[in-house]
Amino acid sequence: MNRSVNGGFVYQLAALFLSIILVHAAYVAWIRPEADHHMAEQIARMQADPNYIVERNFYVIVRDFEQEACFILMFWAMAIIAYKGLGMARERGLLNLELIPRPEGTRILPEDAREYGRQLQTMEPAKRNKLLPRALLAALHRFAATRNIQDVSDTAHGICDAESDRLESELSMVRYIAWAIPSIGFIGTVRGIGEALGQAHKAVGGDITGVTRSLGVAFNSTFIALLISIVLMFLLHQLQLQQERLVQDADTYLDEHLIEHLQVT
Repeated sequence: MNRSVNGGFVYQLAALFLSIILVHAAYVAWIRPEADHHMAEQIARMQADPNYIVERNFYVIVRDFEQEACFILMFWAMAIIAYKGLGMARERGLLNLELIPRPEGTRILPEDAREYGRQLQTMEPAKRNKLLPRALLAALHRFAATRNIQDVSDTAHGICDAESDRLESELSMVRYIAWAIPSIGFIGTVRGIGEALGQAHKAVGGDITGVTRSLGVAFNSTFIALLISIVLMFLLHQLQLQQERLVQDADTYLDEHLIEHLQVT
């Protein structure tokens, strides 16, 4: 379990650095040059034609530092969600296996519990540390020790409840990112409005170029941040749904494949 936690932390750290490198490289090599070219072209057309209507452009909308930070956090969060989603798929694959093979119609007695437990212990560590094998193994050990089916049920379902809490707590970083992205957008809004107010004297003199550009920063940063937040929250809720279904299906598996077949004689 500790190895899995350390592996997840290393993956998250590597995903963050990769997201920073890729997004910043795209901004330096592609997005900001395109945005500067488009803005220079629009200014030239406005000077040539006072009635010219400025067109909205994708590169201009996403060119500022706040939007770059939002995209970095978005790809980082998506990498974490993908990693956890892959883990959920591997966990669900075990639900389709008969982890406690037994002849049809036979019952599991306390004397047999340790033998069934040994079969689970022969699994490779990567699979043995998953939710279902851990719950089955703990339940069999409990049955051999107490010979009480109610204790077995409480133990197995308690492990599922603890796993549900653990999975929920591991989403704290994604939730923080989902909260931070709109906050960064609002920072861009404050920065843009502040710059616009600082250039108000130019607008009084008839030059509104700086004011409009600063207001564009304010509105574009919030616009992009809210859009990204909507997408990220959708993915986060889908992952939470898969986690809840996994725990519920594991509970059902324990009842149908183990607890119902226990017998004390």
